[in-house]
Amino acid sequence: MRLNVISRSTDEFIRERSQDLQRVFRNFDPNLRPQEKAVEYVRAMNAAKLEKIFARPFIGAMDGHTDAVSCMAKNPNHLKGIFSGSMDGDVRLWDLATRLTVHQFPGHQGAVRGLTVSTDGGILVSCGTDCTVRLWKVPVATLMESDDGSDDSSQPLAVHVWKNAFWGVDHQWDGDLFATAGAQVDIWNHNRSQPVNSFEWGKDTVTSVRFNPGEPNLLATSASDRSISIYDLRLSTPARKVIMTTKTNSIAWNPMEPMNFTAANNDGKCYSYDVRKLNGAKCVHEDHVSSVMDIDYSPTGREFVTGSYDRSVRIFQYNGGSSREVYHAQRMQRVFCVKFSCDASYIISGSDDTNLRLWKAKASEQLGVILPRERKRHEYLEAVKNRYKHLPEVKRIIRHRHLPKPIYKATKQIREMTEAERRREERRKAHSARGSIQNKPLRTQRISRIVE
Repeated sequence: MRLNVISRSTDEFIRERSQDLQRVFRNFDPNLRPQEKAVEYVRAMNAAKLEKIFARPFIGAMDGHTDAVSCMAKNPNHLKGIFSGSMDGDVRLWDLATRLTVHQFPGHQGAVRGLTVSTDGGILVSCGTDCTVRLWKVPVATLMESDDGSDDSSQPLAVHVWKNAFWGVDHQWDGDLFATAGAQVDIWNHNRSQPVNSFEWGKDTVTSVRFNPGEPNLLATSASDRSISIYDLRLSTPARKVIMTTKTNSIAWNPMEPMNFTAANNDGKCYSYDVRKLNGAKCVHEDHVSSVMDIDYSPTGREFVTGSYDRSVRIFQYNGGSSREVYHAQRMQRVFCVKFSCDASYIISGSDDTNLRLWKAKASEQLGVILPRERKRHEYLEAVKNRYKHLPEVKRIIRHRHLPKPIYKATKQIREMTEAERRREERRKAHSARGSIQNKPLRTQRISRIVE
């Protein structure tokens, strides 16, 4: 007679230590689990509620400036280093781990309007309203070493005096060139005291400049004449210009899709464009109730962060119309600059109240060491939420955000004005001849004209 015996290895079901969990063998046949979807739906709701309960995005503030923080720059070579410049001419290097000042760079006599770091992380470039461009050596000293200011990094490597004030600066990717924005766009070299090239399109002030991360010779600028211009260093003339109905304050390129960039506008919206097709925005990101002052993409290219005059910081998906998260603090004033950390885990904001603030990119993320069992649990709950996020109750919980009363009232007022404008257009169209009124889509409404 033949017998079938169930044989299992002792390593699979015997615990090594008394604290270990007993392994349980489950049969996942759906016929044996008729309540599986109901149980997972309840788990999705509980996971969404727990995410709101444990959402603590604010980590801490970095205090030290005596005036508003006007600009920031990341160090590509050091994960926890961030540079900041203020309206009183002070430039500082911060350590994000300890939230303390590592080094100060004195010298500017006016507001610092632009900061950028070379790709190798060795040279810091600063510019401001005192008509000077200063090059600094980035110190390698850490907080464990005493920084008494006696090293060479306290003195600039070079000081270039020019004939106009500067409003922005950006460094070329993997190159020795950097561009400044002011009365015109000037291209500088580390070893030259004069610009190697200059671009001018009109007589209006250029307020921001950004090099393309994929094509080092391509850069985009925004100016006070409400224009967004594309320049190519290999050409002697600018390439294209898009003139909008409201001014663009800042521009950020998508690092993973270098043909796309997003512009932060004065109308409280952000517009994503394809540089190959500028006759319409690819996506319109709206939720702010005041001017969007700065924008920065995550290194993953899947989302970006914005800082606004309405005293809030928002995180958007690269292709999403509404914000994923909104951060605000009771003492935080108008936000002038925002940055993603180089590992996409944190967000740094600089505001009018002289403070830099450190936030988590995921509000409910658990800091510190996470055990493998906890990580699997978090991944399972995230997967269950994504599976049932389209259902009304789960969707309502996930989308709910607490807003300060001024932002809530302004959002309600903007919604009422938009609805009134829609009804007015419907009445005008109903009482006009057929085909006489053409409705422009939202993606092209703010574009005034395109200049080649």
